[in-house]
Amino acid sequence: MIRTARLTLRPARPDDLDDLHAIFSNPSAMRYWDRPAYDEIEPTQRFLDWFMTPDPYRREEYMLEYQGRCIGKAGMWRKPEVGYILHPDFWGMGLAREAMQAVIPRCFDRFADLDALSAEVDPRNAGSIGLLTRLGFTRTALREKDFDYGGIEWCDTAVYTLPRVRTAP
Repeated sequence: MIRTARLTLRPARPDDLDDLHAIFSNPSAMRYWDRPAYDEIEPTQRFLDWFMTPDPYRREEYMLEYQGRCIGKAGMWRKPEVGYILHPDFWGMGLAREAMQAVIPRCFDRFADLDALSAEVDPRNAGSIGLLTRLGFTRTALREKDFDYGGIEWCDTAVYTLPRVRTAP
């Protein structure tokens, strides 16, 4: 568990289902995610079940709790890739940045073998690109039409990288 000024970053729990589904069923929240918004709760339940299954060798993920409510998730979902998602009601408040500023050092501490973290983002997602840039990530690759967004369209992927800062002994 991590506490920041406004957030509690904690493991997922079964009672996160409704709040998580409010995010995953929201077309705005899911516009740049890996698939369109869910119509049914079952895919959200499967995601939550997966999320509650620890994988200490590849993941370091947290639910984001704000004022007693689960509003999203952030962390390393697949080593070395980090990511986040928030309910749109909480966009523009600096909460994703606050969460990632706590998660990034935790990932580097936990995985000493990592030379860098990465993040993949749709190049049209200006909000996430701005956040990654403010966190110190730089764009290192652009893959064109490499991602099938739910059979609706083929999307580009921009890859951002944040190198580990090593200090002298």
